Amino acid sequence: MLAKDLHHLFESFNNVRVLIIGDAMVDAYIWGKVNRLSPEAPVPIVTVDKKEARLGGAANVALNVQAMGATPILCSIIGEDMYGREFMDLMQTQKLTTQAIFKSNQRVTTVKTRIIGNNHHLLRVDEEMQSDVSLEETGMMLKAIFSMLENNAIDVIVFEDYDKGVINHELIHKVVIEATKKKIPVAVDPKKKNFQNYKNVTLFKPNLKELKDGIRIDFDFTNEEILEAVAKELKTKSSIENILITLSEKGMYISGKTMQKIIPAHVRNIADVSGAGDTVISVASLCLALKLDPVLMTELANIAGGMVCEKVGVVPINKEQFLQESITLLCK
Repeated sequence: MLAKDLHHLFESFNNVRVLIIGDAMVDAYIWGKVNRLSPEAPVPIVTVDKKEARLGGAANVALNVQAMGATPILCSIIGEDMYGREFMDLMQTQKLTTQAIFKSNQRVTTVKTRIIGNNHHLLRVDEEMQSDVSLEETGMMLKAIFSMLENNAIDVIVFEDYDKGVINHELIHKVVIEATKKKIPVAVDPKKKNFQNYKNVTLFKPNLKELKDGIRIDFDFTNEEILEAVAKELKTKSSIENILITLSEKGMYISGKTMQKIIPAHVRNIADVSGAGDTVISVASLCLALKLDPVLMTELANIAGGMVCEKVGVVPINKEQFLQESITLLCK
């Protein structure tokens, strides 16, 4: 591939409209220094320097899509609470549309608080509900989604599933049927609860833990033949077109209609893997929308996911740095 081809491709991302459906949350951070252990228990004492709140979960996918120049539309349900108000403020600060964000007085807004001491991730505290949203709330989401599919030129749909209850079987089934009718590709970043409910989708992107939890089988992922057999069975059983499995430091495995390949990871100084999966599905979905070759899609997603792992905390991709690194690694 030539550098000018990558420049053109990255410019093309600017025209893509992405509908993201899933569990949105607030990623909160407490940054500080650790100089001593507590006399009360063998735990470090963090002297706080600063506190910060960022968009997380499905909203981080929206940030990554936006960072690539594309237009994200996020559909989710948050709580009618203090963190819900903070979430809406963060969305508006980032100039992300809130037209399909619903508030519920039956739920709390998911918050993941990470405590960072001396630039090391020491602890995470989660405030959340994992029960499914109500039938009425699912109905509200479906009405908004169908309206957007009818009135907006949506190029790709992403299910960003964190098992927090926003996504359920009915929502998946009805959205996939509508997407299939309109020939809109569907990409999925799954978790355990709905793993078996995603059928007839274009791209299915589990990591190894999600894959093992989802199929309830442990296997040797270093054996490519076993990996291929697992992917083939899942594709056949659920009528999935492409499976992209992230293999941590080993890279990524892509299994398409007529091919399968492992793309090795690039050497990185890993600081924090938080949010890497969000970046991977964001880049992969944009490639899907532009009908890119699955191997090129995986190579680009592999580079992007690795890049954000070099930053502490959940951060979106930097498009210009991503382009330059892609040119360096992919252009001969």
